[in-house]
Amino acid sequence: MRPVHIALAVLVTAVWGVNFVVIDVGLGHFPPLLFSALRFLVAALPAVFFVGRPKVAWKWIVAVGLVLGVAKFGLLFIGMSQGMPAGLSSLVLQVQAVFTAVVAMAVLGERLGGVRLLGMGVALAGIVVAGVDEGSGGPLLAFALTVGAAACWGVSNVLTRKAAPPDALNFMVWVSVVPVLPLLALSLLFEGPARDAEALTGFDWSGAGALVYVAWISTVFGFGAWGMLLRRYPASSVAPFSLLVPVFGMSSAALLLGESVTPLRWCAAALLVGGVALTSLRSAAPRAFGLPRGGLAVERPRDTSASRTPSTPSRPAAAATDTH
Repeated sequence: MRPVHIALAVLVTAVWGVNFVVIDVGLGHFPPLLFSALRFLVAALPAVFFVGRPKVAWKWIVAVGLVLGVAKFGLLFIGMSQGMPAGLSSLVLQVQAVFTAVVAMAVLGERLGGVRLLGMGVALAGIVVAGVDEGSGGPLLAFALTVGAAACWGVSNVLTRKAAPPDALNFMVWVSVVPVLPLLALSLLFEGPARDAEALTGFDWSGAGALVYVAWISTVFGFGAWGMLLRRYPASSVAPFSLLVPVFGMSSAALLLGESVTPLRWCAAALLVGGVALTSLRSAAPRAFGLPRGGLAVERPRDTSASRTPSTPSRPAAAATDTH
């Protein structure tokens, strides 16, 4: 990779890591479901008028929008609002790579090699260590919600792989349209109109800045730049940079929010990052959607053109971007 593109990859991972601190700030202004709805609304508008028509079937946009936008980000924002630290959230979400591999194996019939199975075991050991650390000083429900968010992310990765969008930014903008109304409805139902109205009427520059960051900088700029890199270079060259996200997430949370990083948390970080690296980065050309925390890299069963049937066509090249 050219030095300027290496710098861009590091910048994007820094943006995504700091994003967890910004989410924490935003949750001080908005209820979690409302904040998530506003995040997708701002990400979709006005970008949806400039990216062109959707380049994949609507069923994939709706499916990914509901699983990634409503389920994954809803659970993450609720978990963080219930006390899940920003830095630890950036780390625990790394386990999405394990969920992605498991779902792909179950749904797509993909094979996992011994190295990837070892990586999954190491990553899950990291989750156990992180859970023990959080259980000694934080709410376990918030931790469980964040793990649930990672599981939803894994499902959305496989859905996106099935969709195989040729333009990652176009896909992400249209996906952002889908969660807005469901999240607003859930916010009105569970958080209440009074609480939502109070948050909106108390809107200030800090809340606006958090919204702009998570919507335009983290989503539109982040995914656009990441997609450009994946169009220029093999995914195996770009994907390793995603392992910097929890590094930036944990360090920025420590510097800006004063979060402590215990020895157990460092141990969990080493296990998770190492396990995700083994699970996600062994393939020469990972084919999963390039959302921020690594991609799917599992061994596919070998087949030949003679053995393919109309129900199992060959897949197009990897999508431009796999996040959110």
